Amino acid sequence: MRGKNKKNQWLLLLVVLLLFIPIIHAQTNKKAITYDAYDTWKSIQGTKLSSDGRWLIYSLVPGEGDPELVILDIQSGKENRYARGRDAAISADDKFVVYTIVPPKAEVDKAKKEKKKPEEQPKNGLGIINLKTGQQTTIDRVKSFKLAEESSKYLAYLLEPPLAKETDKANKTEEKKEAEKKEPEAKPTAKTEPEQKVEPKAEEKKDEKKPEKKKEPGTELVIRELETGKTFSVQEVTEYIWSRDGRYLAYAVSSKKPEEDGAFILEPAAGKTFTLLKGQGHYLKLAFDEKGQKLAFLSDRDSYQEKVSPYKLYLWQEKMTEAAEIAGPKTSALPVKTAPSENRTPSFSKDGSLLFFGYAPVPEPEPENAPEPIKVDIWSWTDPELQPMQKVRAEEEKKKNYLAVCHLNTRDRKIVPLGSENLPEIRLSDDGRKVLGVDNQPYRQLISWDRNYADYYLVDINSGKKTRILEKFPNAVSFSPNANYLIFYDDLVNAWFSYRLADGKKFDLTSKLGVNFFREEWDTPNEPPAYGLAGWTENDASVLLYDRYDIWEIKPDGTSARVLTGKYGRENNLMLRYQKLDPEEKAISFKKHLLLSAFNEKTKATGFYRLDPAKNEPPKKLIYLDKMLGNLQKAKNAEIYVFTIQTFEEFPDLWTSGPEFNNLKKVSQANPQQAEYLWGKAELITYLNADGKELQAVLIKPENFDPGKKYPLMVYIYERLSDQLHRYYAPGPGTNINFTRYVSNGYIILMPDIIYEVGYPGLSALKCVVPAVEKVVSLGFVDPKRIGIQGHSWGGYQITYLITRTNIFAACEAGAAVSNMVSAYGGIRWGTGMSRAFQYEKTQSRIGSPPWEKALQFIENSPIFWVERVQTPYLTIHNDEDDAVPWYQGIEFFTAMRRLGKPAWMFVFNGEKHGLRQRENQKYWTVHLDEFFDHYLKGTPKPDWMVKGVPYLQRGKRDISILFNPKGDTKDKIQPNS
Repeated sequence: MRGKNKKNQWLLLLVVLLLFIPIIHAQTNKKAITYDAYDTWKSIQGTKLSSDGRWLIYSLVPGEGDPELVILDIQSGKENRYARGRDAAISADDKFVVYTIVPPKAEVDKAKKEKKKPEEQPKNGLGIINLKTGQQTTIDRVKSFKLAEESSKYLAYLLEPPLAKETDKANKTEEKKEAEKKEPEAKPTAKTEPEQKVEPKAEEKKDEKKPEKKKEPGTELVIRELETGKTFSVQEVTEYIWSRDGRYLAYAVSSKKPEEDGAFILEPAAGKTFTLLKGQGHYLKLAFDEKGQKLAFLSDRDSYQEKVSPYKLYLWQEKMTEAAEIAGPKTSALPVKTAPSENRTPSFSKDGSLLFFGYAPVPEPEPENAPEPIKVDIWSWTDPELQPMQKVRAEEEKKKNYLAVCHLNTRDRKIVPLGSENLPEIRLSDDGRKVLGVDNQPYRQLISWDRNYADYYLVDINSGKKTRILEKFPNAVSFSPNANYLIFYDDLVNAWFSYRLADGKKFDLTSKLGVNFFREEWDTPNEPPAYGLAGWTENDASVLLYDRYDIWEIKPDGTSARVLTGKYGRENNLMLRYQKLDPEEKAISFKKHLLLSAFNEKTKATGFYRLDPAKNEPPKKLIYLDKMLGNLQKAKNAEIYVFTIQTFEEFPDLWTSGPEFNNLKKVSQANPQQAEYLWGKAELITYLNADGKELQAVLIKPENFDPGKKYPLMVYIYERLSDQLHRYYAPGPGTNINFTRYVSNGYIILMPDIIYEVGYPGLSALKCVVPAVEKVVSLGFVDPKRIGIQGHSWGGYQITYLITRTNIFAACEAGAAVSNMVSAYGGIRWGTGMSRAFQYEKTQSRIGSPPWEKALQFIENSPIFWVERVQTPYLTIHNDEDDAVPWYQGIEFFTAMRRLGKPAWMFVFNGEKHGLRQRENQKYWTVHLDEFFDHYLKGTPKPDWMVKGVPYLQRGKRDISILFNPKGDTKDKIQPNS
């Protein structure tokens, strides 16, 4: 008996072994991620649900290559794919999908290499899918397409100009050759006296022709009946727009025959076209009212032949045979020497009775024969904005205009200017009947070192009279949906306030509630902002505000308040937030359940909850996972939901569900090839910083992690990163290390949280990062001699500081790093033209004062003053068009390292900004960044560029593209030089 049992035990063991062999084999067959996988990794873009919830559309877009449109029938599970499709739209009746077909990337690259003219390069096409029959129609060379919001009968699309035929090109070449032949041959002539210039008489000068204005002709606009496929065309169209209901299509024509220019309305169902205005000129900024019964547009027809052509505003409404002029340069209600602005699209109030438009000064004609301006910038201490900021905003300044309103229902169509030079910004309530004016001009200098302030005014829409209600206010102010109240957060007293428009009374909504409505963990010198506003309930009955965890319902006059979520969020450490599922929602209805998202601050788990606001009950959990749920959408007319689920090892594919979230179904698989590769697993750890405060960090281990081995450790830092525990990182090139590639190739990754003390940002980083590293080393599986650190921008600064205070890192890369806070304080953020002073006094750089007040802190936090202490090999990237951190910061630290004979390398990509944008540059940098760390942390041979440097004349010649080619073995084909 005993022998029989022993035999059975052996048989059972054999079965278990046989079951596990395939799993072990699968794991050992997995390969480490290499560069040849990067371009094939896909993202999901343009996700949309049909209003009936049956159809799901999205595009699969590879890192490099051609996208693919996916159309999924959720009911049947049938999926169809369409090559090179993206930017899709679903018709209002859910019967058709219309999308853009991009040209093959290979053809685009070839055309660019051959330096073809823009008009000769490959162009987008158009695809139409009949969802019922599956029939696909494609059209070549399409600029744009438009569907009406509420009608599916017609589609309009604008074609590219036709390509010049080869025969036409040949004829033009022959004509040119013939003309050259006819030119008389140049012959030597005897020396003659210089020719005397004869000035034309006054009469002759009068006859001189004015230079003709150039006006590009439009192209063919095609109107297609979607059900039948029948089409008809309108020629030379530049602009077009559907009425919301699809009854009318308005369009503008720019013709080679000047007399054919004009604005028109087409009623396709009736086959009628109405001429609104005609004659040589520009016609633009077409805009319908909400009901589709009125149209406004702008034209310079009446002044087109003048040197300066001011525009006029025109209105058409049903039963009118042509458009009527509403405003022009001679409109007495507008300020003198102003006219309607072509730089603002007109708009109507919700009921269509008010027409809003921009007006601006009419430009003065350029004087003839004026000398070329001297190229000089003159900086003045009185300038409201620094010269670099003025330069960045120059185009915006040229297009500046102010809002005016036309009261269409008055007998004389009264016009009232609402904005002006002294009140440049106007905000309208949702119905367009209440007006808020914003003036930041008295405080524009302060944006350089403080923040953006403004005075706020109520403006009477009938008279234009303004009344100031807030002075030097720094935060957002908004209308309630019914425009009975304004609401704003005042961070000087840390409270929300409402302002009742009927009587001008102001109400404190939150000061006495005993809960903080500001961000409690804020650690920069400026005042902490509010957690936010969820929205208003119907009829402005109450406003929903967030504290750290819960949602409060508060009456707008402050008479009552309740925790709508019953403190469930605070008690369970969940941040509960309202999910707005209808893009057109203006107010939150309490007649239906509210859907809430949930985020656990401690564990980073997420989920969705349902709340019945009519009942005094806690939110009901629908789904709650130790993963990251997001990108939630709902079908407009059905209880079908689509969302993403992701973790470090799980791509954010699409999932669908019903309203209970108990029947989840994964409906996409963007990257099945991931199963072939070794990945990693992210976990949360806690540690104590040097001040004894408990913090969190993300630790990522390889999939085949062996606790008995010693691994190299890569540390990545910025600020608080633990909330990204469940974030998926697709393999691909970039400015920073690719976490997935590193962990797949045998590294461990650490991302610690950093908290700050104002005045000591560098020391704060030291107090957090080093203890986090020591905690991981103490776990026994990290080689303390093989620790690297990488970060960019603010992360780069902190690393540069750290290596002046610790030698625990074997190598570091600190991208776009500030090294000298003294010089950086007075630098420029070239992307905006702003001074960088505000960063140090108020925001991320966290000093809290200017250098002349806290000189020692600026010096103590500046790595350049302690560079002689550095013992860590240093790599940086700092591009010469960095628009955030001046690249001379990188030069300062690199040249100091060079002067001290310390190993340092700096990559400068010409023409690149703060982070790399061009994919080829990303690839180039990624290879070199990885070679640097692989050498110092894994012992791979030092590449030539690290040994010899790269002469200027040899820069960028190293061909690394073969590494990203998925065909064949590339190890021995890579060139050694940079």
